[in-house]
Amino acid sequence: MKFLNGGWLVKPGFDVRYAANVYTAQTTDRTLTLFCPFNAPIHHPGQTLDGGILTVEISSPRPDVIATRLINYRTDRSHIPSFELHTQEAAVSIEEGDDAWTFTSGRLMLRIAKGDALDFQYTYDGEPIAHSGTRSKALVTDPQGALHVSDQFDLGVGEKIYGLGERFTNFVKNGQSVDIWNEDGGTGTEQAYKNVPFYLSNRRYGLFVNTPERVGFEVGSEKVSRVQFSVQDQEMSYCVVGGASLKAILNTYTDLTGKPPLVPDWSYGLWLSTSFTTDYDEKTVMSFVEGMAERDIPLSVFHFDCRWMKELEWCNFTWDKDKFPDPEGMLKRMHDKGLKVCVWINPYIAQKSPLFEEGARKGFFIANPDGSAWQWDRWQAGMAIVDFTNPDAKAWYQDKLRHLMRQGVDCFKTDFGERIPTEHVRYWDGSDPRFMHNYYTLLYNQAVYEVVAQERGEDQAIVFARSATAGCQKFPVHWGGDCSSNYPSMAESLRAGLSFGMSGFGYWSHDIAGFEDKPTADLYKRWTQFGLLSSHSRYHGSTQYKVPWLYGEEAVDVTREFTKLKLRLRPYLMKSAHQTHATGVPMMRAMVLEFPDDPACEDIDTQYMLGDDLLVAPVFSEDGTARFYVPPCAGDGGNAPWRSLLTDKTYEPGHWYTERFDYVTLPLLVRPGTDPLAVE
Repeated sequence: MKFLNGGWLVKPGFDVRYAANVYTAQTTDRTLTLFCPFNAPIHHPGQTLDGGILTVEISSPRPDVIATRLINYRTDRSHIPSFELHTQEAAVSIEEGDDAWTFTSGRLMLRIAKGDALDFQYTYDGEPIAHSGTRSKALVTDPQGALHVSDQFDLGVGEKIYGLGERFTNFVKNGQSVDIWNEDGGTGTEQAYKNVPFYLSNRRYGLFVNTPERVGFEVGSEKVSRVQFSVQDQEMSYCVVGGASLKAILNTYTDLTGKPPLVPDWSYGLWLSTSFTTDYDEKTVMSFVEGMAERDIPLSVFHFDCRWMKELEWCNFTWDKDKFPDPEGMLKRMHDKGLKVCVWINPYIAQKSPLFEEGARKGFFIANPDGSAWQWDRWQAGMAIVDFTNPDAKAWYQDKLRHLMRQGVDCFKTDFGERIPTEHVRYWDGSDPRFMHNYYTLLYNQAVYEVVAQERGEDQAIVFARSATAGCQKFPVHWGGDCSSNYPSMAESLRAGLSFGMSGFGYWSHDIAGFEDKPTADLYKRWTQFGLLSSHSRYHGSTQYKVPWLYGEEAVDVTREFTKLKLRLRPYLMKSAHQTHATGVPMMRAMVLEFPDDPACEDIDTQYMLGDDLLVAPVFSEDGTARFYVPPCAGDGGNAPWRSLLTDKTYEPGHWYTERFDYVTLPLLVRPGTDPLAVE
């Protein structure tokens, strides 16, 4: 939220009160509480009258993490949902000196100055990493009278901010205003399906605002030398995460919010979808499956999108008998061919669905104030939304999925979950709807993931999710949403995936060849290369089938070539996944995450590392030209060349290259001294 008018003034209608200094403090064994008057320091008792204070509580939920809670008025928080934090008692040290208090957790220290100015300095192993100074911590009243709690951290020279979820805007977030608010806006705007209130700084700290409420981030866009963040509430809590490297920070952050689990080995193969609104039946589906087999293209998963159910009834969780008269037999036949089966679902129940009356009668939906089901027509006529805060509603929904799994379904595409109402509605457990908007997706995906784990075993648990918030990394996999069929959209999808990985998520996919429109044969082949060198790979579209033979024989060859390459790489990918599970470092990772000390890598968002040892630079042009950077590697003096996995050509490190590639090649380089194809 922007409230300033230049460097000195405040926008009309806003009122801003800044915490001036620390007047007094209280300590326990594990908590430091500061009392900070607004606007001016207190020098005599008379100044304690008729003025507020900001209460600042400092604590540590686990080593190398320092939590700050800014409080105006203490209010009942029992109706506010909260992220699950995996706490671990840290060796906390609180000391008071003549000029400062210090709070230490592990190797992370916060120094709070005494005197007439508020000053918070964070150090890790004695090195400064973050700073919050004067006129940073504030209460802001907006023109509508709503109160916001705001804070600011310095944005230093050369400092760059990454993360904040799966964002399609510039990979480096400097200069951007980012609202953490899940929306169904496609991939071509500032909106995002997966908003995570966590960022990484190349100054080697992370900041996590611990609330599912809308968080406004101004990354050098309110004051160009600061990162500002705020919430509309009486309080705001955030954690500063320290670490020796960006990877170490992600490790600690995912220790706090949850590690990505391992996913089944079959999930790394090729997924093929019926696409969104296409017309299909069992004959169509089997023609696609047999067509892939006839062309020697290994297929791992077949996905049925929404029209496996009758229109206007999404969701009824029942196969359309006109198209699929024998679903159990069909699913068995697909299993006999070695395939896994995924089906599309969402958390909405259309009024025409046979389930609507039961759900409404039993109070299983998000409700109006009078207790009736909240409904609207956007997406499905008269649809209601399942209320996962109601344990009976959750069990009812899960039973529908459990029946499908016992028919033979292996996993679910958990679509939607972003358009969740916030006004004039109520939840079964009394949760504040404003805080439930982002939080809803966590409850939704958790409910589905639990069913798959129960029915197939935890080692086989997987969903294919679109929406997410902090903690949803525990319920993989996620894909990038509705992209267009063109090169700019392919590039924005990659930027989003890299930002997503910088936000604590281990796996990521996208709609190969784009969701909207029909791709050209050229784009289909280039996006196929990119898609099959992502952690997870799925063909999907809106109105167009995405089977490769519709795009020419060369598209068939490219699909075959790169599908088989990925299967050869599967042991390497599975090894990388174990690292992701243990550390929170994503399988697809930004160059700056792998090479944080190389300034050339700080801004790169058109190439990435797939695991430790493979550099991938997708081709984003019709003429086949790619521009890519080859970094020096530590441990060999930085001089050893990288090798193309596809051509054996070598590339000297520390240089940019511009080359033209045919459809069976692209920059796919192997780190010196490694062989990803030799992993067993």
